[in-house]
Amino acid sequence: MPAVDVNDARDPSGPDAQTIRVSAVVLRRPDGRTLSVRKDGTRMYMFPGGKPEPGETPREAAVREVAEETGIRLRPDELTCLGVHEAAAANEAGFRVVGHVFALARPLAEHEVPVKAAEIADLTWLDPAAPKAPDGDGLAPLLRSVLEGIAADPLF
Repeated sequence: MPAVDVNDARDPSGPDAQTIRVSAVVLRRPDGRTLSVRKDGTRMYMFPGGKPEPGETPREAAVREVAEETGIRLRPDELTCLGVHEAAAANEAGFRVVGHVFALARPLAEHEVPVKAAEIADLTWLDPAAPKAPDGDGLAPLLRSVLEGIAADPLF
């Protein structure tokens, strides 16, 4: 899985016509399952996250998007950068996603229960070693790639 640690670099050049830049966050339960979300009008599950707003760092976007999509409030210093990953876009044919992927450095606490908010139609918990979307829906290529790395690293 292609990864380069550029942590919080801002992209002054703006969006590339064929590239979608996003921030994504891996959230785990104590049993190791990871949260995935499906946005309205789509059939692919992905990590919570989304596109940065102008002037926002990838880490800032990650914190904001998790709060908007799941109601979970994180602090930027709680996130570990897993790198920058590239994959085919899940819902936009012909586009690639460049995702700054972060992980919450701890399992979610008992009181941190994600809820469907903003554009989220569904959420589910996936086993990184055997991820399977519910109801025949798919898994976004970026999510699948990162989960493979997580499954290979039992210390995550």
